Amino acid sequence: MHTESDANEAVGRALRALPADDAQPCSWLEFQRRQAQAVRPSPLGTPAIAAAALAVIAVALLAVWAWLGHGNAAAPARLAVTAARPADQEDAGAAERWLASLPREPAIVRVGTRADVLRLEDRIAQVDDLLTAGRANQAQPAHLVALQRERAQLVTALARVRYAETLGNELP
Repeated sequence: MHTESDANEAVGRALRALPADDAQPCSWLEFQRRQAQAVRPSPLGTPAIAAAALAVIAVALLAVWAWLGHGNAAAPARLAVTAARPADQEDAGAAERWLASLPREPAIVRVGTRADVLRLEDRIAQVDDLLTAGRANQAQPAHLVALQRERAQLVTALARVRYAETLGNELP
């Protein structure tokens, strides 16, 4: 039968049998010399850092330039112009093409914007039905023009809401 004291004595004997290594890896003077060498800047120091900073700034400017719409016809600048003047058929067509390029249902939705999107889509469908019925019944041209104008405004509003929704999905 073994007791704890037997185990402690065996561990103690094994520790005492280890070689004593009290030698320091280097003297204090050698340590200071090595430290002084490590702190010295490399010959590339400042110019390399400046070049890297310029590269980062250039990439950031390129990203902002592309984001502002110089690389995409349906970017925020285009939508801002659409919001500033009355919707016409050309603007509605551009907004419809942009909406068609989006996925049908976004991966992440917020209840507020999703409800607005669904309401706008339902109203567009109602106006489409009214336009179809009006054309079939030879309704007054002024009534059809008013429905087309309302549809263009609804499509533009839907494009703005979906754009805000896509921006919201990109935020952390």
